[in-house]
Amino acid sequence: MKARFDIVKRKWWFFGLSLAITVAGLVIFALFGFNLGTDFKAGSRVQLQLNEPVNVGKVRSMLNDIGLSVGEGSITVAGTRGDIAVIRFPTTLSQAQIAKIGAEEKKDFPKSTGDTVDTVDPIVARQTSQKAVWAVLLASLFIVVYMAIRFEYRFAVSGIIALLHDAFIVMAVFAILRLEVDLTFVAAILTIVGYSINDTIVIFDRIRENMNVAKPRSRGELERLVDKSLWQTMSRSINTVVTVLIAAVMLYFFGGQSIHNFTFALIVGLVSGAYSSIFIASPIWVTWRSRKLPKSKPAESVE
Repeated sequence: MKARFDIVKRKWWFFGLSLAITVAGLVIFALFGFNLGTDFKAGSRVQLQLNEPVNVGKVRSMLNDIGLSVGEGSITVAGTRGDIAVIRFPTTLSQAQIAKIGAEEKKDFPKSTGDTVDTVDPIVARQTSQKAVWAVLLASLFIVVYMAIRFEYRFAVSGIIALLHDAFIVMAVFAILRLEVDLTFVAAILTIVGYSINDTIVIFDRIRENMNVAKPRSRGELERLVDKSLWQTMSRSINTVVTVLIAAVMLYFFGGQSIHNFTFALIVGLVSGAYSSIFIASPIWVTWRSRKLPKSKPAESVE
């Protein structure tokens, strides 16, 4: 694929776009925090299989009748036919309260086939949160070690910055849209990390191969070499992400409500991962690496 513009020379535009999205997410997070699921905070999640279109007002009225009230947005509709009501309580329900819900459900919704209750206490929620953070950090650490051994430390640091960029972008989108963060979200982040670093390594490999053929002696030569490498791998990067995106989008629309947030995180992360591999990781590396080289006059785009 021929170069249509100089990617490296426009790096600050790409850095600025990523920074703007991340800062917006951090502001939302600082003001409102994440919309945490029951995996990460104490509480109970009750799923009612009503076998009829869910009327949120009627479900709320049922809960009020037995002395249980929930806030706005705590009742959501699930299922391919919209016949499942999912209720989230900020506190742990007792067995007596669960029994009341079951009895009232049978009375108000005769077609109902029962409920499923998931409860998480504060200790388990805290341990789950800690393990999720450690999973992401350890995965990132091993990736840094691998890349430092295979390439050099500058490639490793640039790659990990791109990975953190992808994680922050997904978290920012979830914070802005107030989507629920649960264990499937963590699984999506780890999947995105693996995909993104694979694409980044392919590009870094091409840069290293081109440097072995013609070692750059100035900043301009290095920038043109990186641009050339990026455009040589552009078709592969685009074709790969489009192929995976097709599968992720199909899962989003036809995979069911239970994996809805997981697939949405994948879609955002796949796009962000392709973007960071091309427009973030390599420009960071060339900015860092070129400090040791003398300046040169601007040159035309690489063909």
